[in-house]
Amino acid sequence: MKRILTAAAMAAAMAVPAGAELVVPSLDYRTGPYAPNGIPYADGFHDYLMMLNERDGGIGGERIRILPCETGYNTEKGVECYEATKGEGSLVYHPLSTGITYQLIPKATADHIPVHSMGYGRTSAANGRIFEWIFNFPGTYWDAASIIIKHILQEEGGDLSGKRIALLYHNSAYGKEPIRTLEELARKHGYELSLLPVDHPGQEQKSQWLQIRRERPDWVIMWGWGVMNQVAIQEAANIRYPMDHFVGVWWSGSENDVRPAGKGADGYKAITWHFPGADAPVFDAIRKYVIEPGKNAGDGTKIGEVLYARGVYAAITVAEAIRTAQRLHGTAKITPPMMRDGLENLEITAQRWEELGWPGLPPIKITCANHGAPGLGAIQQWNAAEGKWTIITPFMEADREVIDPLIIADSEAFAKENGITPRSCE
Repeated sequence: MKRILTAAAMAAAMAVPAGAELVVPSLDYRTGPYAPNGIPYADGFHDYLMMLNERDGGIGGERIRILPCETGYNTEKGVECYEATKGEGSLVYHPLSTGITYQLIPKATADHIPVHSMGYGRTSAANGRIFEWIFNFPGTYWDAASIIIKHILQEEGGDLSGKRIALLYHNSAYGKEPIRTLEELARKHGYELSLLPVDHPGQEQKSQWLQIRRERPDWVIMWGWGVMNQVAIQEAANIRYPMDHFVGVWWSGSENDVRPAGKGADGYKAITWHFPGADAPVFDAIRKYVIEPGKNAGDGTKIGEVLYARGVYAAITVAEAIRTAQRLHGTAKITPPMMRDGLENLEITAQRWEELGWPGLPPIKITCANHGAPGLGAIQQWNAAEGKWTIITPFMEADREVIDPLIIADSEAFAKENGITPRSCE
């Protein structure tokens, strides 16, 4: 299979000797309609791991070989990338696509290679008793939907009875993920939910926004990606929809989404699980050891953007899981099954986040039973005049009384369909 690699990604892959023991694949999309979002994430993911190579000589004395493969956000190409790279000793896959994740769940499980679909993918994979090789911490789509509703509930004085909420969603497995949760929460809180699908890639939304203009829902929630987000925010501005009542999932809250609408995007909100910007010490280290020496994956201009920071966050979890696996197994030369153990025993405390150079982030503690913890999120809001995102709420917990039974029901149905006997986590 011919792997499609950009020149920058190829150079990055060659920056570390091929004999490096810690192989970390990076399923990127630097081409195609979703490239503006894929590029900063891939840059952040690469640059943090490269920083560890340059500053620390890798992890545990073993250098990291970053193995990029271009998917174009295409499920078939993503599977091809997996098949082409798994034999390299790849420790963990970050598909950065719900569609690719769904296809890799059975493959990676059979191959005994862990998958970390960080904040995306199949929500019920949080049940580690059934999905032994799949992780989706620090939160799931159902967590995100619940926390967004919690924010709306707070803004509405604790009562959503009779309120109308519209879900504008990417018409794909990704976009459909929150529907079940929002329907369940509608039954609990008494709001009316309307569903507005948007076909790939999302440039045509006139009919959806005509409906929003006509029905004037109290709130609009967006589950979009790429150009869909830009178009939606511009359309909302065109009909003068109140931006502070327009809330996106964490994949609909980057600078790429709001900047094209200029002042019209002011006040737009999105959920997040990390801080925006690049003021934390971890980014200073990346500048010093990677960007200034010219060892960065991209052009170095994406640092400070939300999706660059998210790529850094993903790389931190990889590195910390590697450290955990090395400690558990008493060797620096870990295997994919050892990496799985590292992920399942991963703990990043508040103190450790400070040591890593990103103080204030919520701690992470993964267990055999819970692969999706901690399930927290905060709301950030765009300030068009200052050109930046600001966190406006504390990190909040999802409604576990609603979410956990849904996860159990869906994961147990999956286990029954696939002949899986849930393991004991006692």
